Amino acid sequence: MPRTAASAAKPPLTASTAVRPTRQKTLSDSRRQHVLGAARTVFFELGLEGTSIREIAKQAGYTPGAIYSYFASKEEVYAALLGESLERLNAAVQATLAPSAPKAEKRLEAAARAFYQFYADNPRDLDLGFYLFQGMQPRGLTAELNERLNQRLRDSLAPVETALQDLGMDAACALVEVTALFAHVVGLLVLSHTGRIRMFRQQSSDLFAAYLQQLATRAATAVR
Repeated sequence: MPRTAASAAKPPLTASTAVRPTRQKTLSDSRRQHVLGAARTVFFELGLEGTSIREIAKQAGYTPGAIYSYFASKEEVYAALLGESLERLNAAVQATLAPSAPKAEKRLEAAARAFYQFYADNPRDLDLGFYLFQGMQPRGLTAELNERLNQRLRDSLAPVETALQDLGMDAACALVEVTALFAHVVGLLVLSHTGRIRMFRQQSSDLFAAYLQQLATRAATAVR
């Protein structure tokens, strides 16, 4: 059959061009989770900078080429792990608000506690989150993906911000309070997970409860 002008102009389909658009689809869920599980282990042992695709492949029992079939870089693997962590965080927060819609005071307490408790119960997820918390953007991670991950982190705190506004805070004050809450939670959990909080003879859960009570008091006295 003679080649048409359109077919002649079309570039040949190579292995690399065929794999990239479908790298997520060609990997079964079980194999993908296996790769991510191996990557999680390596990241926690070596850190983001010390990790390589070769190390992830070794841990997973695959060749580096097999990993590259699904992820273009170690940053993409890291982003996938962090993305899954943030989805679980959002699910944990939303679970405290469903199925009913309680009063704003209850929503404030439930959402804030859920955010704190998720990272208290999952210290490794807190470690993963420090990529976002510190504002780092490793090479190979696109600005769009970086923003999407940041947005999911903000989404997890949105119910707190909404509850504060429903209690009477204006948007600017609510944002300040959410930012302060975030900083307080991260600081407390870093002290707790590293054991440094023992020097103060305090418990992070007690300190968080006290802070949350103060926040509720400020919200109750807020005036638009």
